[in-house]
Amino acid sequence: MTKIKLNKGVFRATCLLLLVLSSLALLQSCATNPVTGKQDLVLMSEDQEIAIGQKYHQQIMQTYRPYNDPELQAYVSELVENIAINSHRSHLYYHATVLDSPQVNAFALPGGYVYITRGIMAYMNSEAELAGVLGHEIGHITARHGVRQQSASQITNILTSVLASASGIYGAGDLANFAGTALLRGYGREHELEADRLGAEYLAKTGYDPQDMIKVVGILKSQEDFDKQLAEEEGREPRAYHGLFSTHPANDLRLQEVIRAADKYKPAEVNKGERFMKMMDGLVLGDSEKDGVIRKNNFYHKQLGITVSFPKNWKIDNRPDRLIVTPKTNDAIIQMTLRDLNKRQTPKQFLQDQFKNGLKQGMSVQTDDYQGYTAMVNTNTPFGKQNTRVGVIFKDKQVYQILAAAKNDSLLNQYDKSFIETINSLRALKKNEVKLATPRKLRVITAKQGDTFAKLAQQSPLTSHAEEQLRLINGLYPDGEPTPGQIIKIVQ
Repeated sequence: MTKIKLNKGVFRATCLLLLVLSSLALLQSCATNPVTGKQDLVLMSEDQEIAIGQKYHQQIMQTYRPYNDPELQAYVSELVENIAINSHRSHLYYHATVLDSPQVNAFALPGGYVYITRGIMAYMNSEAELAGVLGHEIGHITARHGVRQQSASQITNILTSVLASASGIYGAGDLANFAGTALLRGYGREHELEADRLGAEYLAKTGYDPQDMIKVVGILKSQEDFDKQLAEEEGREPRAYHGLFSTHPANDLRLQEVIRAADKYKPAEVNKGERFMKMMDGLVLGDSEKDGVIRKNNFYHKQLGITVSFPKNWKIDNRPDRLIVTPKTNDAIIQMTLRDLNKRQTPKQFLQDQFKNGLKQGMSVQTDDYQGYTAMVNTNTPFGKQNTRVGVIFKDKQVYQILAAAKNDSLLNQYDKSFIETINSLRALKKNEVKLATPRKLRVITAKQGDTFAKLAQQSPLTSHAEEQLRLINGLYPDGEPTPGQIIKIVQ
């Protein structure tokens, strides 16, 4: 009989693995899925799930802010409550928040937290479509997708540590990481379909036609197709609604099956949700007043009381903490940030403190309203360590900092005139420009005989792809037209 000798580390790891697997089996036997009634691998209680939701809700609200429209917030909260009361976890309190973001997005946290952006709401054209998005997110909560995915992730981490300790080589954990990744990606497809199925069921039980879920997918696909066109023109990656909800083709057979299954819950008389379009009247489209408004190549900020002009045809990315401006070729960048001044010093002294290795070709800046300084420095940029144009403009006790870089010195010389013009363009907002710092808003009108999106686009403040954007927000992309008497949205 042959004796088998085990390395102590392998033996300990094997024992640990057996212990982990047996513990997981025990935990699995205790976790019942509230939707299916079957056993799920969930490593936390409902109270823990709620605590996680509460914790991450605080973080979400530090990143986003609620949209400042109490009536719209109350309307969405009411919809969520009506849908949730017909869900598999009606005992939970659900917290709905409309986020002040132009992003096309909606998501949920464990324990009953639902979020939807004003950006995605602009593309909805009925209460049933909005309810479809909200129902889908509620489906993620009721099926505990978040905690199931986190549990799977925890298992992956445990297995990685076990396999690594067994071999003594932590690279061996790559196998477990790969297996865990495949597991979670597989869950993603099934989770999204399950959320679609649940959303359709809740939609029908609340009085809507579950087939409106298909319309939502079509709307999001149109928005995604349009953004791909823009991304190609702007030389960037396209943006899309989160998860696999947006990647369903409208003729996806599995999607149609799970939604058709909800028809048995559909009421004889469908809720038309006539309040929806009223709620859309006045909805902010694009950048908000608090973040500043972009019009062509100009940026206007009412609260800060400033405006600045960037090179024509460059893309302006308005982020919460900075402006990032790039050409279509992506071979240069302008970044503008704002910070407090903490010392009494000149603009030149401020830059000297910032860049200890010295300023080159420095010169004072006097804009229409403010003083500043600009120079060349050698510093880190997105293109590596490069010669870079830097500038500062002082306004009261704050300083606007501008960094302008290119991929190489030859391009820097080519763009430098535009960089200096940008620095010199920063000035105070004039009274007749305050309206330019007011965001664009949706207006709800009744289409008249002869109205076309081409004609409506001519009267629109939208400066790029106005006709396509009007079709998108009315669910008629790419070539639909309004019919007389139809309630439609325009932009003012």
